[in-house]
Amino acid sequence: MEELISTKKHFSKLGWFYLTATGIILAVQLLMSLLINLFCPRILENMNINILLGMVPMYLAGFPLLVLMLNKQVPAQKPERHKMTAGQYILSAIICLGLAYAANIAGNILTTFIGLITGKPVENEILSVVDSLHPAVILLYMVICAPIVEEFIFRKLIVDRALRYGQGVAVVLSGLMFGLFHGNLNQFVYAAVIGMFLAFLYVKTGNLKITVSLHMLFNFIGGFLSSLLMKAINLEEYMEAATTGNMQAIMQQIMGNLGAWILYGLFTLFVICILIAGIVLFIVFAAKRKFTLDRGEVIIPKELKFNLIFANPGMLAFMLIWLVRIVIQLFV
Repeated sequence: MEELISTKKHFSKLGWFYLTATGIILAVQLLMSLLINLFCPRILENMNINILLGMVPMYLAGFPLLVLMLNKQVPAQKPERHKMTAGQYILSAIICLGLAYAANIAGNILTTFIGLITGKPVENEILSVVDSLHPAVILLYMVICAPIVEEFIFRKLIVDRALRYGQGVAVVLSGLMFGLFHGNLNQFVYAAVIGMFLAFLYVKTGNLKITVSLHMLFNFIGGFLSSLLMKAINLEEYMEAATTGNMQAIMQQIMGNLGAWILYGLFTLFVICILIAGIVLFIVFAAKRKFTLDRGEVIIPKELKFNLIFANPGMLAFMLIWLVRIVIQLFV
């Protein structure tokens, strides 16, 4: 009985500390916004500066304090180190990308369906943001900084503190908290799926460099490379021509950017191939029971898992805050 109470307190602390970090990040963002609006409001009109300033509350305030709190208050257990061969890494990369694209499609279908019901299209925030960013900012933020920090915060810190309760608990918790932290439904679906797969790789290898590199690869292809190609084909100009239904204008637009359109077509073909290959490999490996998850030192009864891991004050508060934000993004 004491072990069960201790388990619930353990996960509640984890939720409270992540919620505290969230509050600090939002508070610092608000303070910075007020000061900038007071002294130099025109800065906020530049999305590149907005993104760079948004890194400050997370990377210099919220996340460092979170690490300090967790290291002092919540005990950790590192996964055992196991080597991964080059072939295993390539297969993992294909599965990771395939699952990510499949989950992204599922998320877009879900948000489109919700938009049809509400009569208000659900904006894909990440697409609108990336479209307005300079490639150097995308490279710095999405491809370099975000994968390193996010893998440490949402993979290592969470997995190390959930592992003694079982690899399955660590994998699911890491993915869900990572997905929720993105704050919108489009990203939640694929971030949760990627988060669980990367958490699986971390518990099996104990090597965070592997998950960081795969996270970088996905963000490079899905964020940096795709944004460059969409800008090269001048997608906005094409959509304007397409909405008019004027075939001559459409063909002129395509021929005027023919080289870029060819590259975009090859990129699209690559994504389709990766999507199919990743899903097929995932199904084959799942059928061969390659995704087995070991039990932990502390065995939580199945009927009590949800209650102890999620239905505690800290986790409920963390999840509620982010679910509310997701709902606001959908309906407001």
